Amino acid sequence: MLNDKIRELIEKSKLKIDSVENGTANDLQKIKSEVLGKNSEINGLMKNMRDIPAEERPAFGQMVNEARKAVEEYFAQAEAKMKQKALRDKIEKEKVDITLPYQFSCNAERGHLHPVTLVENEIIDIFKGLGFEVLAGPEIETDYYCFEALNIPKNHPARDMQDTFYITDNILLRTHTSPNQVRTMEKKKPPIKMLCPGKVFRSDDDASHSPMFHQIEGLVVDKNVTLCDLMGTLEAFAQALFDEKTKTRFRPSFFPFTEPSVEVDLTCSNCGGKGCKLCKGTGWIEVLGAGMVNPKVLETCGIDSQKYSGYAFGMGLERIAMIKYGIPNIKLFFENDVRFLKQFR
Repeated sequence: MLNDKIRELIEKSKLKIDSVENGTANDLQKIKSEVLGKNSEINGLMKNMRDIPAEERPAFGQMVNEARKAVEEYFAQAEAKMKQKALRDKIEKEKVDITLPYQFSCNAERGHLHPVTLVENEIIDIFKGLGFEVLAGPEIETDYYCFEALNIPKNHPARDMQDTFYITDNILLRTHTSPNQVRTMEKKKPPIKMLCPGKVFRSDDDASHSPMFHQIEGLVVDKNVTLCDLMGTLEAFAQALFDEKTKTRFRPSFFPFTEPSVEVDLTCSNCGGKGCKLCKGTGWIEVLGAGMVNPKVLETCGIDSQKYSGYAFGMGLERIAMIKYGIPNIKLFFENDVRFLKQFR
């Protein structure tokens, strides 16, 4: 009779617990107080212990304790399920479905690449087609990599505080991407055929110069590399960038890190070499500097200048974009004027 009553209490307790399956933790706690609390029916059974014969009391007490444990375990399971459900509900409530398509309004406009980026991508594609690999380097450089390793002496004007952004006496914002060429020659044995685009910084500011601008430089080091190889590469580049009628002119110049050095002019893309405002009536526009890598630079980087030779070239991306698109002022690239940028959609 008592066994049946205990089993009935367990089943009744389970039904009460199940009744708050969709309730809150507070609802479950109230049921727990009713079923296992001080005034619960299970505790009431223990009070009836005195009415049971002495020899049956141990077995009865064990049955009541087992009943309590069974109900407590069922409560623990219910609490765990309730916590899991609460977590699932929270996740579902806070979830953002990133797979939903964005609804563009009829007035929304899609963005597009900046003209400098367009020119950079085009130049990279041209030189990749010629077998060059693209490598990047740090924008904050040491004096050694920016100047000394490139055969630029201590008294050179490029080291003047008025021309260069120094952080300390030995640390500066790079004035060209050439330091990456030095780092590459130190780490990699010839043959080397690399292109290094990136931001550079100079204390210069007018209609054709900016304190920050973009450069792209190339370097080739191998056996039997000559000035003719450099000239042929740049002629192929110019015709690919502009058109097949573009002519190239090489003028003697001087750079500490190349010997011999040349300035490279192209026939004006606006007038085809006839003379206009863009080329100031000359029919030519100066585009880049280049030359054969100075043997001293090769030796500094651990390359045998008796065995290897090389050429290097560099150009400003903004200058190329100004020529290609007929842009009169370099500052237009950095003002973020939507009217200007829309023209390169």
